[in-house]
Amino acid sequence: METQALTPKDRIILPLDVSDVQKATELVNLLSGHVGLFKTGLEFIWSQIVNLLLLSDEEAIALLKQVRVLAKAIGAPHTFIDGKLCDIPNTVKGASAAISRLGVKMFNVHASAGIEAIKAAVADRGASQVLGVTVLTSIDAEECVSIFGAQPSEKVLKFVEKIWLAGADGVICSPQEISVIRSQSDFCSLLLVTPGVRPEWAAAGDQKRVMTPGEAIKAGADYLVIGRPITKPPAEIGGPVEAAKRIAVEIAAALAERRQ
Repeated sequence: METQALTPKDRIILPLDVSDVQKATELVNLLSGHVGLFKTGLEFIWSQIVNLLLLSDEEAIALLKQVRVLAKAIGAPHTFIDGKLCDIPNTVKGASAAISRLGVKMFNVHASAGIEAIKAAVADRGASQVLGVTVLTSIDAEECVSIFGAQPSEKVLKFVEKIWLAGADGVICSPQEISVIRSQSDFCSLLLVTPGVRPEWAAAGDQKRVMTPGEAIKAGADYLVIGRPITKPPAEIGGPVEAAKRIAVEIAAALAERRQ
């Protein structure tokens, strides 16, 4: 997948992990010139659905207008819908067809749904890119064995093979699995989108399999999902804009080193 045209800041995906539309809008207005994509996930999506159903008619109409303003501020080409579709193929197909109508840049499906479900998402992706989720970055080796019966590196490769065979555009994986995926020639065309990225100056939080932005890019990542280090950086870093700029500089240096 061609990514040479991406600038360092284009490779940063900021998750809008908030339940409040106003807070999400503030983040978008503040950072739209400093990150490439905004990821709307389950917290944000479900918060708005519930509010639209429970608020009064007047309040729901006002909220809907706010959501539409936010969507316009982000823009479909800069939107990643993080719904982690995981269901029978027919259900995934219907959900994918609905999402693709928005013309968003990316949406995802969990590889554990099986290859036919991934194929269903691919078939109805429209102009969007489909990413396959492998093993969540909050899951450590012991829990991975408990859930999937294998170590993360082994299970991720099996998931990636299904994602590749299904014709998806890319993979979401921990930084720790980037190198092993990139070592497989069959998977060279896949985009690698990597959560669990934390600069040296940021706390790891609930992520277990982490790496710095520079390390992840040098290993072969295309996009980095970075939230709290940007939205809530340490005081000595400054605000979100300063944090995003610092990360973009680190990405630029890593890209230069990767190309040598």
